[in-house]
Amino acid sequence: EASGVVLGKSADKLFSLSGLFAVYKPKGPTSAGVLNLLKERLLAEAGVQTNGNKRNQDLKIGHGGTLDSAAAGVLVVGIGKGTKMLRTMLAGSKKYTAIGLLGKATDTLDATGKVTEEKPYDQITKGDLENVLQKFTGDIMQVPPLYSALKKDGERLSTLMKRGEAVEAKPARPVRVYSLSLQQFQPPLFTLDVECGGGFYVRSLVSDIGKELSTCATMQELTRTKHGPFTLEEHSLYEDKWTIDEIARSLEHCTSLLPGEPSHKKLKTEHPGETAVSCE
Repeated sequence: EASGVVLGKSADKLFSLSGLFAVYKPKGPTSAGVLNLLKERLLAEAGVQTNGNKRNQDLKIGHGGTLDSAAAGVLVVGIGKGTKMLRTMLAGSKKYTAIGLLGKATDTLDATGKVTEEKPYDQITKGDLENVLQKFTGDIMQVPPLYSALKKDGERLSTLMKRGEAVEAKPARPVRVYSLSLQQFQPPLFTLDVECGGGFYVRSLVSDIGKELSTCATMQELTRTKHGPFTLEEHSLYEDKWTIDEIARSLEHCTSLLPGEPSHKKLKTEHPGETAVSCE
């Protein structure tokens, strides 16, 4: 009998969780895949049967912005009422570390794609790269990649591309780059740190930098190190910490990072501190 009571308790605790926290997304799975795994884990720990059980639908969980399957790093997760706060996260600023490869272009703009072009890059110096970065800082126009989660007639562009359908490039759109710096240059590889606003594609940035240098470039690796106030080092829960108690603790800790209720927003924007980061 006792075990039934215990199950009830952890299920109650799970369904009362509310707010935002962050998990570490490894390279490989999609963001949705990571979320499904997290959900499965939590429901299993709470002893909730998931086969056709209504209760499964009650666990509200969502993420605050897709990270490509080839990318790793911070994935912000909303649980319970926190799912309503995810929209603000989408607009929030993000930080990435990206490794680019000079001399090769691919159809997906990253290492998962087919090589479409090869060009010499030996003439490029560290100085050339640093000078070019200034052109990509501030408010700039960017054409999103063809292989992306953006939709046409309700279907992802990447799905249409994989089916071999002709897809027209989306028009360039305004994006914001708060900072961009070169961390390392070991030709053909270069490492960038980028802080940007919502809707920004680091793959497009790397490709555009290649073109600007009269060669081509593709993104080899991408890690999101920060999203709004959530950082990879401090706040991201790795898979071994995907437990009801760890998430409850994390939610408590992360509440202090978030902007206050809308009524306090005015005050917050006048004194932009760390908390204002997640609202653009």
